[in-house]
Amino acid sequence: MSRIGKQPINVPSGVTVNIGKTSISVKGPKGNLERVLPPNVEVLQENSNLIVKPVGSEKRARAYQGLTRSLVNNMVTGVSTGFQKKLQIEGVGYRVALQGKSLVFHLGYSSPVDFPLPEGISADVEDKGLVFTINGIDKELVGQISSTIRELRAPEPYKGKGIRYANEQIRRKAGKAGVK
Repeated sequence: MSRIGKQPINVPSGVTVNIGKTSISVKGPKGNLERVLPPNVEVLQENSNLIVKPVGSEKRARAYQGLTRSLVNNMVTGVSTGFQKKLQIEGVGYRVALQGKSLVFHLGYSSPVDFPLPEGISADVEDKGLVFTINGIDKELVGQISSTIRELRAPEPYKGKGIRYANEQIRRKAGKAGVK
């Protein structure tokens, strides 16, 4: 059995969980999320805990138990507290601005890059447009949007210019050896 899958999921007060035959929906103060469950697992509610159990004893059912438990736990955490990713911009003239429901990046290209934020995602820009945070209730969507933004100008290894996560360490390369 999966070690992660065996752990119960604590449902905080203010969060309601509706378990259907093939789906689960979680509603909380920040919003609501819904997900289709794999056929190899079942989710049971006992008091204020959720238990994920495999259906059958095949290896695939045990593998889906841990995955489903992590996904449902992320749903419960998302609707109660939310998720965020902090990114930094480094480089001369590089900056970001929030205009309405989109981020506008100046990254050294000939024109600014307009990045519209999808539904359920918000952003905060701070520190003169050099640090920004992506917020949302869906952990997968917050991570995917952050990754897509990072790809607009990935950090380069020589000077470290580009967009990077706040806790990311860039491996720097030595430049040219001195010219004699």
